[in-house]
Amino acid sequence: MMHTEGDTWVCRSCDNEEPRDSQAEAAMATREGQRNDGAPAVADATKGSTETMQEHCPADDCDSDRAYYEMMPKPGGSYEVRLFTCVECGHKWRET
Repeated sequence: MMHTEGDTWVCRSCDNEEPRDSQAEAAMATREGQRNDGAPAVADATKGSTETMQEHCPADDCDSDRAYYEMMPKPGGSYEVRLFTCVECGHKWRET
């Protein structure tokens, strides 16, 4: 990551230097300009779902063979992925 020293950008790793350019800097994403939206929401297959299916829970300490499931679109919309939540222990996983 580069930082400024006067009228110069300096690389913290290799000490490469580049002159500052106000037009280019206006388009840059800076640490101050970024926002923290927090952790992304985790899908919960138990919300609004009463349907279960036979699916073995992969949690080491659970022997359940029933899980709630939910179909979620993949980013980009090319296909869907099935998300599971164990009926017994609440462990969450997705179909591989």
